Amino acid sequence: MAENVLSGKAGGTSGYWPRVWAARGLLYVWDEEAGSALVRATTDASWRVREMAAKVIARHSVGEALDSAVRLQHDPVARVRVAAERAVRAVTQAGA
Repeated sequence: MAENVLSGKAGGTSGYWPRVWAARGLLYVWDEEAGSALVRATTDASWRVREMAAKVIARHSVGEALDSAVRLQHDPVARVRVAAERAVRAVTQAGA
């Protein structure tokens, strides 16, 4: 996939894949300072970025992103809605 992105496919380096993988990295290496970037990712034009943002919110129970996750429950893409529902559940159960 990286060679496709670097050669201009999938939108190239300015396409959605780099943003998806940046968010995916936060699944494994979380830093509280990434919270505002994660909230912005919930409004990304690409559904894949929004879905990954919801997954990160769920994994780390990111309280500051709860309102964004609630809004994602009404996303036009089913996969985003499912991830958002998990995120809302995780954050509320954690009391974050």
